[in-house]
Amino acid sequence: MVTLLLAVAGAGGYAALTHGGAPAGPAAAGASTSLASPPGARSATGLLDAPGARAALAQLPVKGRAPATGYDRVARFGEAWLDVDKNGCDTRDDILARDLAAVTRRTDCAVLTGTLIDPYTGRSIAFTRGVQTSALVQIDHVVALLDAWQTGAQGLSQETRVQLANDPLELLAVDGATNQAKGAGDAATWLPPNRGFRCEYAARQVAVKAKYGLWVTAAEGAALKGILAGC
Repeated sequence: MVTLLLAVAGAGGYAALTHGGAPAGPAAAGASTSLASPPGARSATGLLDAPGARAALAQLPVKGRAPATGYDRVARFGEAWLDVDKNGCDTRDDILARDLAAVTRRTDCAVLTGTLIDPYTGRSIAFTRGVQTSALVQIDHVVALLDAWQTGAQGLSQETRVQLANDPLELLAVDGATNQAKGAGDAATWLPPNRGFRCEYAARQVAVKAKYGLWVTAAEGAALKGILAGC
């Protein structure tokens, strides 16, 4: 069993993972940087600091990728999005409320507007709820669910898989187009364009895999080790 070493993430997320709390990376040209991420953005139980992530990674099993046979997002991991924590709000609204600044709501749950300081690109993105606009900000599974399925989640109970898919540790509000580009990639095939966020991203992937007893492939483990060595 991996012992998780917890880190307290403040307003800037993983300050300890970004070389002394330096900003996560320059914003794209023309993007607004006047609005910071809110206190508690990206917070979750089980976050690892850099030493903790390196230690946890060293204990993860290394195996080949299992076949994708039987994978189905809804059948295996539940519908998007459920109210797993029973707070009356679905998981998407919970994560939007956590990660966006200047949030307005239609009800106690439904996030109508806000501003995301996107960790994957460093850009500021204005969010407005709507058929044509909601997808500009998506909720990413840091460990893609297909990757989870192929690295151990097949052996988890249905209840645990649903918990994984809705765990705040596993979820980030991010730029929609960048999330689509990631697809089901692991750390060996895709990393955030914002290099300043890669330490936190790698540590978060390790934390999720350790928490749910998943393994890494050799290429994935080498990529994560290389990132975390510089954190």
